[in-house]
Amino acid sequence: MPRLHSYVVRYDSGFAPNPFYGYCTLATCKPDIRRSASIGDWVVGTGSNERRIQRGGHLVHAMRVTDILSFQDYNADPRFAKKRPYRSGSRKQSCGDNIYFRNPDDDRWLQRDSFHTTDTGGQHARHIARDTGVNRVLISEDYIYFGGYGPEIPANLVDAGGRPVCKSGIGRNVFDDPKLIAAFEAWVRSLGDGGYQDAPYEWRQLRGGVRY
Repeated sequence: MPRLHSYVVRYDSGFAPNPFYGYCTLATCKPDIRRSASIGDWVVGTGSNERRIQRGGHLVHAMRVTDILSFQDYNADPRFAKKRPYRSGSRKQSCGDNIYFRNPDDDRWLQRDSFHTTDTGGQHARHIARDTGVNRVLISEDYIYFGGYGPEIPANLVDAGGRPVCKSGIGRNVFDDPKLIAAFEAWVRSLGDGGYQDAPYEWRQLRGGVRY
């Protein structure tokens, strides 16, 4: 039976999740969700209610997990070559999440210059340890991503115990109530065609509001 994992997307930059090139991927951060999610589960990210953002209760993305790969397989898969970050490229290229691969000489993890390296592009030991501690990348071809422009999640989307889908604060909520999951899926499908719909919240803060 599928489950639904809900969390707050504190930093909606296009990196985690990465909704580009026809796949929504969660390859970094959220180790608890990456560890426990199964194919067929929904992963739902909602907006932050932090004072400067004020997007609590709004949908950032919803992805139904359709594949799960190790970092090694994610790195080698040609479908995800475009998700390797190119920091001097476009905003979309800069936030690529295909950042981990093994050193062939000693098998240690290496990290491409990305949102999780140091300011100078060097290896960031804390991020490497946290991200690779769960060697799983969640992949979805069945998703919708609104970034900083998502709709408000209906208040009636609650489980049998009254817990709302929309998470508040740190951590995650996990639901296995089939009625709630069916209702949530029906609502998501009613929002129209899936895939990338609009820009990450952090892009809204850039000069001129340019979205790409």
